[in-house]
Amino acid sequence: MTESETPTNEPTNVPETTTPETVAPEAPEVDIGSQVVTEDAVGTPEPPISGLYWGTGRRKSAVARVRLMPGEGKILINKREVDDYFKEPQERMAVYASLSATKTESSFNVFVNVRGGGHAGQAGAIRLGIARALVKADTRYEPALREKNYLTRDARVVERKKYGQRKARRRFQFSKR
Repeated sequence: MTESETPTNEPTNVPETTTPETVAPEAPEVDIGSQVVTEDAVGTPEPPISGLYWGTGRRKSAVARVRLMPGEGKILINKREVDDYFKEPQERMAVYASLSATKTESSFNVFVNVRGGGHAGQAGAIRLGIARALVKADTRYEPALREKNYLTRDARVVERKKYGQRKARRRFQFSKR
């Protein structure tokens, strides 16, 4: 290195720093799931860059991937309306349960991809997925959802069939002679 190329400790062409009184205070950061978002003065978190809140729900062998987007309350399940996808009223009520518990039926559009299981398992998976996405959208919804057990994963699954038996617990008929 020549003498003109020797590094110095003095910065070159660096703009002056501002004084602390001219800098606006930064909004505090809040950790929501895997994303870090900032809170504004009111306390509501700003939406993530994509504008979507994700939640995954599982029930029996059904898996539901839920996306929440601020909107007017439209719900699509596998690109179909709720009333077209679920015919039974208790399954439709399970889909709306998390939204009605937080009184956000007309605040979010919900897009769901669900696979596996039957209708009851899929409805339960969607309910859990929506509840988890709502908590990511705003942590103030968590007490209402937790009170009704909408954030609790129901881990009950069908027991496996055992060899030497007719079903999981039913055995073949015993014959003494």
